[in-house]
Parts: sequence; C-alpha cells; structure tokens
Amino acid sequence: MTNPFDDEDASFLVLVNAEGQHSLWPAFADVPAGWEIAHGEDSRAGCLAYVESSWTDMRPRSLVAEMGG
Repeated sequence: MTNPFDDEDASFLVLVNAEGQHSLWPAFADVPAGWEIAHGEDSRAGCLAYVESSWTDMRPRSLVAEMGG
C-alpha cells in the first residue's frame, strides 16, 4: 500500500495550526483538531508550492513572539 502522503496523483490540502506550522494533508482525510485549511484542494505539487511561498519562517509563532520578532 502506498503512503497517502507520498501519492503524487492524489489531491491534498495545506493545513495550518495556531503556531503557523503547515502540513500537507490528503484531501480525503478529516482535518485533525487544532488545524485549519490554509489552501484548498489541489495537486501535491500545487500544495507544496503554496507551502514554500507562504511558510517562510519555520519558527513557531510563540518562539517568534518570545524573541520579539
């Protein structure tokens, strides 16, 4: 069985949590608690492109705030 996170032909979502962390998520799976949709259903490549352009600071929001930035 193929890992659904690695399926190049599947549809995905981009999720984001309260810390601003992003996750590629299979479109068929329920969105887990604590996460919301940041980018709607798209190809895996489209979702990865969204993540690369929008998640430019990998630090959690709480750390950024603590560092004054």
